[in-house]
Amino acid sequence: MKVVLEIPDSKADFGLKVLRSLDFIKHVKPMTIEKITLWEDLREASKDVKLHKQGKLKLKTAIDLLDEL
Repeated sequence: MKVVLEIPDSKADFGLKVLRSLDFIKHVKPMTIEKITLWEDLREASKDVKLHKQGKLKLKTAIDLLDEL
């Protein structure tokens, strides 16, 4: 299982040290700003798709997107 934690910058070093000290934690790696931005964009897109499937949001078609260009 993968888990994303949000730790304040002022406590990041301590939080990472604690996580790395736990023997059942396999991998600890801070996310870059680019990855955080991508992650948030993907979460928002996923919410939009769910709302579209529920009929609560109308998304643009590929043709509409191409027409905007």
